[in-house]
Amino acid sequence: MKNSFPRRQFLQTSAMAAGSLAAGRGILLDPPALGQASKPVAPSDRIRFGMIGIGMQGSGLLPEAISLPGVECVGAADLYDGRHTLAKEITNNPSLPVTRHYKELLDRKDIDCIVAAVPDHWHKRVVVDACNAGKDIYCEKPMSHSAEQGFEMVEASHKNNRIVQIGSQRVSSNLCARAREMYHAGAIGDIAMVELSLGRNDPTGAWEYPPPFDLSPETLDWDTWLNDAPKIPFNKYHFARWRCWKEYGTGVGGDLMVHLISGMQYTLGWNEPPRSASAMGGIFRWKDGRNMPDLHVVLFDYHGIPVYVRLGLGTETPELARFMGPKGLLDAGEFDLRYSPQKGIDIAPSYYTTGFPQKMRDEYLAQWHAQNDPQLGKEPLSSDVVYRGHDWDDMKPHLWNFFQAVKSRKPVVEDAVFGNHAAIACHMANESYFQKKPVFWDAAAKKITA
Repeated sequence: MKNSFPRRQFLQTSAMAAGSLAAGRGILLDPPALGQASKPVAPSDRIRFGMIGIGMQGSGLLPEAISLPGVECVGAADLYDGRHTLAKEITNNPSLPVTRHYKELLDRKDIDCIVAAVPDHWHKRVVVDACNAGKDIYCEKPMSHSAEQGFEMVEASHKNNRIVQIGSQRVSSNLCARAREMYHAGAIGDIAMVELSLGRNDPTGAWEYPPPFDLSPETLDWDTWLNDAPKIPFNKYHFARWRCWKEYGTGVGGDLMVHLISGMQYTLGWNEPPRSASAMGGIFRWKDGRNMPDLHVVLFDYHGIPVYVRLGLGTETPELARFMGPKGLLDAGEFDLRYSPQKGIDIAPSYYTTGFPQKMRDEYLAQWHAQNDPQLGKEPLSSDVVYRGHDWDDMKPHLWNFFQAVKSRKPVVEDAVFGNHAAIACHMANESYFQKKPVFWDAAAKKITA
């Protein structure tokens, strides 16, 4: 997730330092164009949005959104009262209308669209309600809490002709755009395999968040927050750490994998769920009562192409999307994109000929060198190319694309269909983990089967 905490700043600084030492030609990409920030925007041209959910992710989305030219937050909703105060602080507007009831925002005629950052088990209800109320909506990833819910959300978007954009920000990153451009230009040839991986190794990265000090049934509408999850007594840890439980979240699949899958879909031009998923994993480190795995390894089949995913919360490893083809590699990291070309030819005589008799081997070697040795002064140079710029997870351009679509009515890349396909992959990974066997996607029935 995108945020401005020191951990992310440290990772970016470290990545840049390491990249400057690595072999390869470095190219700095221009930042994404976000309009003319200094140009005043007429009140009639401004986009007015309502914010639903001002927690960890919402408190990052809100300041980024209002920093965009011509964009204004005119209301906020959250079931926890402390976030009403936070919304006013972020917008620097003590008079900002705030409420526990998000439908009040949907009923307002002066609100053009919604930005929602709520727990996974609330996504379907908020998106469907927004679309039915005639509001476009930016909804955090993963799109749905179950595969079935995703199709209800797609239907609501299409039936009401609403813009729905899901919040996996990689699809708006200039690094992801460059990877897509290079792949479709044939830089690595036809894709043969994809590897996606990410690891964390700290309590915050494993969602062991500190609950707000004043959290109680008086400051939080607990019964409403549970939504359609099983009714249990008030639990501050379930509220703050909801990603740990399948009743509210989707685990590392929905928190981490969906980013990687979305970036892969955009880079390769795939917009489909996988055929099958086979998963393993478990709770190896964070034995704090959670029921979602802290290590999740999955092998997907995308129309015959293997996609291997490894996600862990017990060992820090770099974020990496590796695209492999016969002409080389595209390695998309969190802060850079590395292109490693490969010719796929022998650069030395074959070691198999050590099994030839000496005379035959001498003949082979003479022939090989005559045909393959470079001419003097024309030795080929081979070097990786590293692109750097804005990171792979670019929130501000993603929000900008949404708000521009609200005005233009032009489709967005990560619409409800795209977001649903990425979410289905995560649901299949979770289903395979819990069933302890491979699962398959039944496109006709629109459901996961074992």
